Amino acid sequence: MTTGFRPQDAVDHARTVWRSDVLAFLMEFARIPNLSPAFDPQWEHAGHMDAAAELVAKWAEDRHIDGAAVEVVRLAGLTPAVLVDVPASDPAATGTVLVYGHIDKQPPFDGWSEGRGPWSPVVEGEWLYARGVADDGYALPSALVAIEAVRAAGGHHGRIIVLAEGSEESGSPHLPEILAHLQDRIGVPDVVMALDSGSPTYDRLWATTSLRGLLVGVLTVRVLEQGIHSGKAGGAVPSSFRIARILLDRLEDAATGDLLLPELCATPPAWAVADAVAAAAVLGDAADGDADDADASSPAVSGLVLEGTDLAERALRTAWRGSVAVVGADGLPPTVEAGSVLRPFTSLKLAIRLPPTCDAGAASTAVARVLTEDPPYGAEVTWDGESAGGWAAAPLAPWLADALDRASMATFANPSARLGEGGAIPFMGWLAERFPDAQMVAAGVLGPGSNAHGPDEGLHLPTAERLTGALALLLDAHAHHAGSAADE
Repeated sequence: MTTGFRPQDAVDHARTVWRSDVLAFLMEFARIPNLSPAFDPQWEHAGHMDAAAELVAKWAEDRHIDGAAVEVVRLAGLTPAVLVDVPASDPAATGTVLVYGHIDKQPPFDGWSEGRGPWSPVVEGEWLYARGVADDGYALPSALVAIEAVRAAGGHHGRIIVLAEGSEESGSPHLPEILAHLQDRIGVPDVVMALDSGSPTYDRLWATTSLRGLLVGVLTVRVLEQGIHSGKAGGAVPSSFRIARILLDRLEDAATGDLLLPELCATPPAWAVADAVAAAAVLGDAADGDADDADASSPAVSGLVLEGTDLAERALRTAWRGSVAVVGADGLPPTVEAGSVLRPFTSLKLAIRLPPTCDAGAASTAVARVLTEDPPYGAEVTWDGESAGGWAAAPLAPWLADALDRASMATFANPSARLGEGGAIPFMGWLAERFPDAQMVAAGVLGPGSNAHGPDEGLHLPTAERLTGALALLLDAHAHHAGSAADE
């Protein structure tokens, strides 16, 4: 395939158009409180998800990319998804790339800094602060700008399908049915790129090599029909909170945080260990040689001792070890309203991270068993959980590894790097199973200071611009690889 591609022009185009067009779109998108269905059971009635989907689709249509078909995919009872189907730039460009993102958002959360708010976007220096802009509203518009950049710089791209769904923050329960509905239209992509992952530093393009699975559920312990004076019953009636603590000890070692059930554990493969060691070297360099400073991406209180003896071990713990976090509670009144009452029940919402290669179904069964069998003191114990599996990448093809390095050098002035992520994107595992021959790449902008899901979620604007330019270079590299393969 002949080419007059001008890579620097593509990078420059992506940067200029992103700052002028995508930023304006994200300011509008951020104002819509379109919570994921797990956090807003009345999402259909509220109408926010439909408003967000229509806004995204309208912006995509207004790009006027030749041949692009834009559709809001609506299936009964499911959140809408936005599909943009862009034909190849020319007949010689073969192959298909599927780019994934999502439009739904996490709840607001408390603790936003003065002048910032989840639905009140504000730009401060190099950051845009608002809920859902980094996770993951930037993805679809950035993909379309990357396509425009390829064409503007004389490059080529194969067929590009951009899909932004509306249930990712709930574990993507609606996505399988949407994918099944679109199966014939999507076809068989040879590259899948998810723009919903992390970036431990902002100095290079990071490719995610694995994602953990996730088991989310509510553990409820009930000991009384109603609350009673603790002076009357305390010491005789066991505390529901204490029983919940005992049950949590069946899952994890409270001293180390290590999970105790075999179904929740896995041994990291050799390549994951090597990636962690290499990434630790990069992170150490980024912190000017001070390994402790490299952990500044976690807003830990002064003096907190992190688990793991060094950066490499911490990277492995984050990517390949399971963990339990209590992320919510019911039955506990605010401290200013709490009297000396023995409460009737305690409900704890648990987020249990699973190693990438764990069987999520087996893990879910094991957790339900140990939490509910033989309850302490004969308390009434229930567990209601849902799980999603993890994903571990197959080795990158040489052409793609080379393209990632070249794209990173052109946009970040550093080679790319690889590391497992602690989050979950069920989509990646499903697509890996559905398209076993496709190259799977996960990347994103969720780096230091982005604080996705928490207060002050922020999008680092230069990184979003550079990632968009890198995506443009990757799309052109894919077209040339696919064309060369077709000629063989």
